[in-house]
Amino acid sequence: MKKWLSAVVTLILILSTLTVALANHDKGNGKSQDHKKFMVGAEVLLKEHKDLIKGKRVGLITNPTGVDQNLVSVFDLLFNDADVKLTALYGPEHGVRGSAQAGQYVEYYIDEKTKLPVYSLYGKTRKPTPEMLENVDVLLFDIQDVGTRFYTYIYTMAYAMEAAKENNIPFIVLDRPNPLGGTKVEGPVLDASKYTSFVGNYPIPLRHGMTVGELAMLFNKEFNIGADLTVVEMNGWKRNMYFDETPLEFVMPSPNMPTLETALVYPGAALIEGTNVSEGRGTTKPFELIGAPFINADDLAAKLNALKLPGVKFRAASFIPTFSKHSGVLSHGIQIHITNRDSFRPVETGLHIVKAIHDMYPNDFQFRAPDSNGISFFDLLIGNGWVREAIENGKSVDEMKAQWEGGLEEFKQVRKNYMIY
Repeated sequence: MKKWLSAVVTLILILSTLTVALANHDKGNGKSQDHKKFMVGAEVLLKEHKDLIKGKRVGLITNPTGVDQNLVSVFDLLFNDADVKLTALYGPEHGVRGSAQAGQYVEYYIDEKTKLPVYSLYGKTRKPTPEMLENVDVLLFDIQDVGTRFYTYIYTMAYAMEAAKENNIPFIVLDRPNPLGGTKVEGPVLDASKYTSFVGNYPIPLRHGMTVGELAMLFNKEFNIGADLTVVEMNGWKRNMYFDETPLEFVMPSPNMPTLETALVYPGAALIEGTNVSEGRGTTKPFELIGAPFINADDLAAKLNALKLPGVKFRAASFIPTFSKHSGVLSHGIQIHITNRDSFRPVETGLHIVKAIHDMYPNDFQFRAPDSNGISFFDLLIGNGWVREAIENGKSVDEMKAQWEGGLEEFKQVRKNYMIY
């Protein structure tokens, strides 16, 4: 009897070990049972809805993020598909191949691999002209967004939707995940009466919690674009999923967005771009490293850690940017370390950083000079003028948050009408 019980126990232990090993194997490959049915919009289009483009001349707006789960480019998939006639490519900021730095204009050229014309939608022409669309029956958009209002790709999409409407061309958005998830919404809603720009063209909050497909539907109806819009939905994405909880590999959406961690801090840390402090461009940790030659790193880290902000710690750090602000000059400041991304509030954290540096170094810190219209770049990023004034007048971040909550709640109600997932 004892031998029989011993054999049963041994068998149970072996089966348990095999079960754990198989589960870990699935996790290690990012292919759990839940992920087997996961598909981005481009994959769903080609597998289930090819009728939308079959036999038509297709224009494609994309960049290096437009790939399937095997990291094959969507424009290669379309170009090599006998049922599809890909006729033109369109690139957002940083270009179709993603090689251009922020603000760098990419001229028209012929793609070396496909021999297709490539038109730039950044710089001189942000909206496709009729000439750019004359050989196109349907226009596709497939670009990974990062979930923040001032990332320009969503406005490239909106301008292209306007052009599609004006030229009677159907517009199809191939949906992709919001890498920050789709449950959290944060920050002030942009004041569209004065602060619209290519880093904020519609009254949405800094962290909008929507996919590009959902934003396209919101833009199309709420702001009267009126395009013939189709959103090809993802399979298997849930609103509470961060990017690394999908089976997808993170492809850099732009040269200074190298990791998911960058995207997580970006809604707040990028506000530093509106000041004379380095946001870490020219380092291997853009937007995670923040500093300037006039800052004492230990003092700033201590001040920020004393706030006990949720989900984040600050490490005193020094760095030398290789380009952009303070290029080649030793700068001191902090590195942002997210300790709990579910409780981390990037917009509030970013404002605490700006306010701390402003208060600690009043003779050195500066907001960037206003443009010809009297509007500072910080105001364009935050979407209003009153937050900068609140910082200058010594108000707390809690007071700022209280002022934007009403508009944020109104947006949340509108957002519900366009949530697909």
